[in-house]
Amino acid sequence: MDSAALLDLLGNENRRRILRLLARKPCYVTEISEYIGVSPKAVIEHLRKLEEAGLIESHVDDQRRKYFHIARNVRLEVTVSPYGFASKSAYPTNNSFDISTCRHLTLDVACDELDELDELLGALEELEQLENELSLAQRWVQSQLYDVLDQISETVGAGPESRIYADLLATVRTEPKSVGELGRELDAPREVIAELLESMADEGIVQRTERGWELTTNG
Repeated sequence: MDSAALLDLLGNENRRRILRLLARKPCYVTEISEYIGVSPKAVIEHLRKLEEAGLIESHVDDQRRKYFHIARNVRLEVTVSPYGFASKSAYPTNNSFDISTCRHLTLDVACDELDELDELLGALEELEQLENELSLAQRWVQSQLYDVLDQISETVGAGPESRIYADLLATVRTEPKSVGELGRELDAPREVIAELLESMADEGIVQRTERGWELTTNG
């Protein structure tokens, strides 16, 4: 599901409360209505939207009572920084994913074929610790990333208050881009992008080629 649509969907407090409840156990409409203090009709509408989004599913028991439950894991990440606003959703990888392909990450967690309860609880504790460490590492990486972007802005003489310079350089560092492509990626007017590129070209930082705008050889 598109991360922006997911963000809008979860912006409703009652839908978040429904998901928190369903994360504990499957529930039927009356249970949910009593728990969150909202009419059954309103609950049904919230459930419909969550089900359409693929976040929940339903099943009917022997008494033909309809239960709702969480359908799958999803992670929504929202980043608000001086360099922009972004959101993305991610779903867990399947068990066949080879984590050794992550060049900057080294893990030693073996959870396959665990069958004893103490082994499972031990693996759970280890993974929870790892999740916490990864969260701390991610925050550290973001801090370092923004520091580097600030330094890039300072280097081109723009200062942190004109961070779009750093965004431009970061965008063209891997491959040439046209003014139109850069405008779409940075969500900025073409005229602004063109003016900034010309300014940096005068400083010898970027150059315009047949393939588009790119960093100069010595930039």
